[in-house]
Amino acid sequence: MAAAATMAAAARELVLRAGTSDMEEEEGPLAGGPGLQEPLQLGELDITSDEFILDEVDVHIQANLEDELVKEALKTGVDLRHYSKQVELELQQIEQKSIRDYIQESENIASLHNQITACDAVLERMEQMLGAFQSDLSSISSEIRTLQEQSGAMNIRLRNRQAVRGKLGELVDGLVVPSALVTAILEAPVTEPRFLEQLQELDAKAAAVREQEARGTAACADVRGVLDRLRVKAVTKIREFILQKIYSFRKPMTNYQIPQTALLKYRFFYQFLLGNERATAKEIRDEYVETLSKIYLSYYRSYLGRLMKVQYEEVAEKDDLMGVEDTAKKGFFSKPSLRSRNTIFTLGTRGSVISPTELEAPILVPHTAQRGEQRKHLDSYLADCYDAIAVFLCIHIVLRFRNIAAKRDVPALDRYWEQVLALLWPRFELILEMNVQSVRSTDPQRLGGLDTRPHYITRRYAEFSSALVSINQTIPNERTMQLLGQLQVEVENFVLRVAAEFSSRKEQLVFLINNYDMMLGVLMERAADDSKEVESFQQLLNARTQEFIEELLSPPFGGLVAFVKEAEALIERGQAERLRGEEARVTQLIRGFGSSWKSSVESLSQDVMRSFTNFRNGTSIIQGALTQLIQLYHRFHRVLSQPQLRALPARAELINIHHLMVELKKHKPNF
Repeated sequence: MAAAATMAAAARELVLRAGTSDMEEEEGPLAGGPGLQEPLQLGELDITSDEFILDEVDVHIQANLEDELVKEALKTGVDLRHYSKQVELELQQIEQKSIRDYIQESENIASLHNQITACDAVLERMEQMLGAFQSDLSSISSEIRTLQEQSGAMNIRLRNRQAVRGKLGELVDGLVVPSALVTAILEAPVTEPRFLEQLQELDAKAAAVREQEARGTAACADVRGVLDRLRVKAVTKIREFILQKIYSFRKPMTNYQIPQTALLKYRFFYQFLLGNERATAKEIRDEYVETLSKIYLSYYRSYLGRLMKVQYEEVAEKDDLMGVEDTAKKGFFSKPSLRSRNTIFTLGTRGSVISPTELEAPILVPHTAQRGEQRKHLDSYLADCYDAIAVFLCIHIVLRFRNIAAKRDVPALDRYWEQVLALLWPRFELILEMNVQSVRSTDPQRLGGLDTRPHYITRRYAEFSSALVSINQTIPNERTMQLLGQLQVEVENFVLRVAAEFSSRKEQLVFLINNYDMMLGVLMERAADDSKEVESFQQLLNARTQEFIEELLSPPFGGLVAFVKEAEALIERGQAERLRGEEARVTQLIRGFGSSWKSSVESLSQDVMRSFTNFRNGTSIIQGALTQLIQLYHRFHRVLSQPQLRALPARAELINIHHLMVELKKHKPNF
């Protein structure tokens, strides 16, 4: 510690000495005279004060003591006095060298000082100039803002003036009447294109003046008189031209379609009249309607008169209903009935009139129809018409024409279509209800001799119903379906009443099956397979067919059927032991079936084919009967396989099921 203190004191003394010598050497050469010997006042930059030096020396000493080299010297015991003298000598040499360098550069330092002083003066002048510039820029900025405000105001005034100019230009253009318009309206014929062009211009100006007058524009008064005079002149010329065209229709043998087509080119004339002179427009319209009404009336009267000559010679009357018997007697003064009443219940070729091709085909030419011996059914007077299909066709013709008119955007005929339908629908419903009532009131005993073949009333119904259903498919009507449903119920009841006239159940079933099959076949030709009528008669046919098959199998195989049902009931109740007492009966059934089944099947097949007019239906019934017979015999086999009957000797005489099936296939008729 003593050595460290000694080293610090020596270093401090060395620094003080070096600082003093530096100051003396600098003052010596630079002192040009006695007045320059005053010390330089450095203020805070003065580092020669004792306080500053001591503080700095303490800091440096402490830092040097922490230096690794000093620590190593202290540890090795180096003499610090000798070391400090050596350091002091080196510092003096460095100091002398630095002083010489400063003396050599003194002129440059003085020049640098002068240059700095001159730069300070230049910078001061630049500062003054920049200050002046800043004040000038401030005044210019305020002037620019003023100019921007003035420019914005001028732009707003310009836009306003342009908007006013545009509006005013449109107003003036709309009000000014050019000389070309006046010349064309006053002098040009109405058939020239320039008259039509200027007429459209006049209409536009008149509309513009009316609009501006509604807004209170005073300038309209200047042109109102000119426009009114031009309007009166144009209306007068147009009225004379159109009336001349209309009067030309009235000449005999005139093809009115040619002037009509010519008038279409001048349709704007009428639009001008509607907008500017409605009284004249109404006068022309009334004249046109009256003239064309007379022309059409004369044409239709002539056409209707000729059509009346090509009506059917035979038309349906009130006695030609579905439930009226063919053998009905008429009074002495009554008209003769139709040669074939069934024709009014069939659609035939009449359905083609509602096809798209026929609907848009040319109209019937009466003299051509007579010369070609064509006959058309015309229901001119609904009060005397009793042909429901004809009225229903008329209804659908009207419905289709109404749809065509709607697609072509022709609403003028909508009221006419509604009026025609209002006449046709009630008549159709009345005729249909009359047919329903006729079937309901038909007495089977008054129908004469009956047989099991399809009845003519059911055939009438089948043809009639299929015709209405096929027509009604495209444009369904719920009321029509309700009336057909009522008619179907009455026909089903009628068939049951007629069937009850037969003595045996077998004949009743044959009659029912024949009629159901016939009605189903006719309906399926025209109606959809999923229609209510088809489904209803299909169910009735299936039920009666199943009952007939059971009735058919009962005589030859009734004992076998009864035993199988009794045995299955006993087995189901758990009383199979009671079958032991049926051995003799079972033996008789086995031997009886084996000896007679072939002849019974042959007789059954012949009976079926004689009973049914539809061979396909008869084949289906035979097939069903044989199938049910095989199932019955298979059930008989299962009963005999019970333990109570398994040891029965007659079981050996049972016919093999597969052999029976092969043999029964031989009896299946092929058509």
